[in-house]
Order: sequence, then C-alpha cells, then structure tokens
Amino acid sequence: MMKTLEKYQKCSYSTLDTSRSVAETQQSYQEYLKLKARVEVLQRSQRNLLGEDLGPLNSKDLDQLEHQLESSLKQIRSTKTQAMLDQLSDLQNREQILVESNKSLRRKLEEFSAQVPLRLAWEAGGPNIPYNNRLPAQSEGFFQPLGGNSNLQIGYNPVVSDEMNVAGHNQNVGGYFPGWML
Repeated sequence: MMKTLEKYQKCSYSTLDTSRSVAETQQSYQEYLKLKARVEVLQRSQRNLLGEDLGPLNSKDLDQLEHQLESSLKQIRSTKTQAMLDQLSDLQNREQILVESNKSLRRKLEEFSAQVPLRLAWEAGGPNIPYNNRLPAQSEGFFQPLGGNSNLQIGYNPVVSDEMNVAGHNQNVGGYFPGWML
C-alpha cells in the first residue's frame, strides 16, 4: 500500500514541479540576460572612463563622460580633503593633550627638584651646608707653595732661602739648606 501511495505522489506532484521549474528556469534565464547586459554596459563604461574604446562615442556621449569624470574627481577630492581635515583635527587634539601632559610633568619635576634639597637636609639630620674645598682664609698664610722646585723641603721658605743664598752661597749645596738649619 505504501509503495502505491509513493508512486501516486511521484506521478501527480512531479508534473507540477516540472511546470514550476520550467517557469523558474525561464525567469532565471531572463534575469541572467539582464545581468549579462548590465555587466557589458558597466565594462564598456569602465573602458571609456579609462580612456579606451572612445572611437564609437559621439560628442554627446563624450560630454557626458567628461561630466561624469569631473563629478567623480570632485567627489574624490572632497572625500580626501575631509579625511585630511579629520586627521589634522585629530593631530591637533593629540598635540594639545601632549602639551598639557608636558606642562604637568614639568610642574611635577619642578616640585620634585624643589623638594630634593629639603629631603637631603632632612636625611642628613640638619641644614644642608655645602662643602667647600678651600681652606679658611686665615690658614692660607701658613702653607707656602713650592714654586717651580720639585724637591719637597719641609719648612722651606723661599724668601728666607734667597736671603741666605746671597749671604752664604758656599755653605749650601744646590741652593738649599737642610731643614734643621733653618
């Protein structure tokens, strides 16, 4: 019984499907032809825009093509200008943010550098006294420079030595007196 029903359904409904499929096929074919014609028109238009196959065009078609190119160029330039202005605006905003950040960092650095001497004084346990490598002024007369002589003579005084050199040239050897004779 089941096989008979299946045969019946196949025969009765298959004729309807074939009639539908023929109509759908014709409609699909018509759509295919329209799309094919549209693709050919677009390809021809593209070749014309690229400067190819301009021979068969009349002056009206050429004017229309020129107008289309000019309007496309205006649109492209407008879009490019807008993109550049947007980018410029973004860069100006970034610049402003960086300037503000730089000012903030500079203020923090100045605050930190102002606090460093106070922190060093605090850590040292008292006021920050700068170290001076020079000896006090009163002790400068105590030490005498050796001058151009490379021999170290303890207690050597060039003024006294020169006076003694004149008086007793024969007694000293090489112009020097031993330290115990002074």
